[in-house]
Amino acid sequence: MGSIISKFFKSILLSSAILAVVGLLLVFQSEFTILAIAYVIGGILIALGTLTLIKYIKDIDNPLRNELNIVYGIVTAILGVIVIKNPEALAGLIPLVVGVIIVINSAAKLEYSLELKKDDNNLWKTTMILSIVTAICGILLIFNPFKGAVFITKIVGALIFTYALLDIISTLMFENTVKSLKKEIKEIVEDVKEAEVIEEKKEKKKKKEKEKK
Repeated sequence: MGSIISKFFKSILLSSAILAVVGLLLVFQSEFTILAIAYVIGGILIALGTLTLIKYIKDIDNPLRNELNIVYGIVTAILGVIVIKNPEALAGLIPLVVGVIIVINSAAKLEYSLELKKDDNNLWKTTMILSIVTAICGILLIFNPFKGAVFITKIVGALIFTYALLDIISTLMFENTVKSLKKEIKEIVEDVKEAEVIEEKKEKKKKKEKEKK
């Protein structure tokens, strides 16, 4: 169980660290990052479209083939070409997608802070503040009042980096809370075991005294 929790925290920290790096790249290497993301996503879409068309051609004699595959393949491939040819258009979609992810994650953290409050854990206030701040970052990205692809990318990068940093802090706090709880539970279990051993010794002593009598 402990190893699973440890892996869970490591995966969250790793994803947040990757987001932080992406955020910095978007701030300091905006044009390059836009192009790189556009080429990667465009390439994936073209590959998916091409594979779908190849599959459709292979199944041309199959009466059970899906006729929509040819439409899906052509549309997907065309979208890939559009993304590669117009990377600025992708910059407008990045804030929306990232914003939705951040808001969903922040909502989960907010729910967790309320659970901490019920348990009278002092960390609930800090967790709630961090979740609200990150949610605001997400909302700003979704509604995106900024114009200009490069400028948008810099703002998005700054918000992503801020979110990633806050997420790392809240995750580390959460991890420390879990560790302290595990330690307390372990101590309680050890105390119970020790009490059982003492009680068992007392019972044995009483039996011996009775046998002597």
